Amino acid sequence: MILRYLKNGKLIEATSSNDDVEIIVETKGPSHRYEVKAHQEIILKGFTERTNWKVSRGDLYFWNGYQSWTATKQKHYFSAERDVRNIIAPVRNQYKLTQYGDSHFYDYSPNRIHGVDFFYELGKEKHYAYSTNLKNAFLIFELNKLKRTIFIRSDIEGKILKEGESYVIASWKEFTDEKEARESFEKDFPEKKCEKLFGYCSWYNYYQNISEAIILRDLEGLDERFNLFQIDDGYETFVGDWLDVDKEKFPNGLEPVVKKIKEKGFKAGIWLAPFAAESKSRIFNEHPEYFRRDEKGNPIPGGGNWSTFYCLDLENEEVWAYIEKSLKHYKDMGFDFFKLDFLYVASLPSYKGKTRAEMADYAYKRLRKILGKALILGCGSTLGQAASSFDYNRVGPDVSLEFNDVWYMKYMHRERVSTKVTLQNTVYRSFMNRRLFGNDPDVFLLRDDNIKMSKKQRESLITINSLFGQVLLTSDDLLEYDEEKKDLLAKSLNLFKNAKDQTFVRLGDYLVIKYTLDGEENKLIYDTKKGVFTHGR
Repeated sequence: MILRYLKNGKLIEATSSNDDVEIIVETKGPSHRYEVKAHQEIILKGFTERTNWKVSRGDLYFWNGYQSWTATKQKHYFSAERDVRNIIAPVRNQYKLTQYGDSHFYDYSPNRIHGVDFFYELGKEKHYAYSTNLKNAFLIFELNKLKRTIFIRSDIEGKILKEGESYVIASWKEFTDEKEARESFEKDFPEKKCEKLFGYCSWYNYYQNISEAIILRDLEGLDERFNLFQIDDGYETFVGDWLDVDKEKFPNGLEPVVKKIKEKGFKAGIWLAPFAAESKSRIFNEHPEYFRRDEKGNPIPGGGNWSTFYCLDLENEEVWAYIEKSLKHYKDMGFDFFKLDFLYVASLPSYKGKTRAEMADYAYKRLRKILGKALILGCGSTLGQAASSFDYNRVGPDVSLEFNDVWYMKYMHRERVSTKVTLQNTVYRSFMNRRLFGNDPDVFLLRDDNIKMSKKQRESLITINSLFGQVLLTSDDLLEYDEEKKDLLAKSLNLFKNAKDQTFVRLGDYLVIKYTLDGEENKLIYDTKKGVFTHGR
């Protein structure tokens, strides 16, 4: 065990208690807990524990991605993970690709592969582990291929402890028996009562090019089976200016749209990115003091979307007053479902005295307090912290209109848009469903126009989403569905509502999926490379 901290500006590594700190280690059964008590003020930098777990080169390892969109799957021992820092600098810098994932604080290497908060190994050796310290720090599980062992690291960088203060720097549970691990996980994360949502999202057809006419037309195509209609990005003039509705697109504002949604008996949903604002926005240009800045005084970018967007300063109470005003404006208007996006930016800037996980936990809980009993779907969020604040959460990147997006995107960051990636995230993160939150696998798309996925790929998308999600959304205009599509939607909705006992096993490039429907066991074999079923449905 190594604890790294700063005292009077000097980096110190401690393997046991000393004059500066008392390190309290508690091991009881599967539980491991490390607490530090400071004898004088220190700044924590990191914690590493080398496990005694045996690893096998023939085993599969589950690596949970940093945030909603990060590629997540079971991988073989010799698999590599894409380091965004290897992308040529002009492209990397122009699109701000380092901002989306964890490369700004985790040191990627060809000899290492890692995951966050949840881990397991399957095969000759069996290990199951998960963090029980989610509000304090990201827990990183790391396979070091040179040393052939698993390290556990805690991202405690920046936490300030004053004299006499104590802090849990890491805690987790580990098992070698799957049943014991599952029972413990289910005890620590009791089942949540979150209803299944079947609905519409405007993004994956029109993107920002929505209007009152388009929204009302697509609303008309939904029947009584639906219970949610969500307006996505595009209603506002610029990202960040949430109170400035685009009058060309919505000349009557959003009030009449909400009214019509409610008249159909649906929940009314709206999209916002509450911690971000793009460079063209009025708030960015009129309130530069609202934005978090680096050591050179420059606003910190959150990513390259839109006209490049920047991180609001979440230590500024005027910022929180603006966020609260914006959210309550739409809640008071009648919206009762909020898709809150790009939430990882809460952890992107440094905040003195707080870890990245603490900032996420703090920011997400403030969103919950503002919105009260309204439903919240987190997106682009860190998952462990989302669990204590949100009803639903995205578990994969955005669906693309083609199976694996344009060819060059596969060389981009781990959070890239990709139907191929998000389908695997949906399956591999299915254990989180109704435990951390209701899983949102993103949309299904059955339409024939404005899409490049094959018919079989679209069928796989709706089937997997129906089996493993708590939210089932589409961006299609259902008035255009022919009888075949209507029939497939009906069958998928039956899966969504009634399928039970969903399990999966990875066999090479295939996922063998089993489930029970109407008392009968069914099996599907999904080809992850081609995006189609080779057996079953």
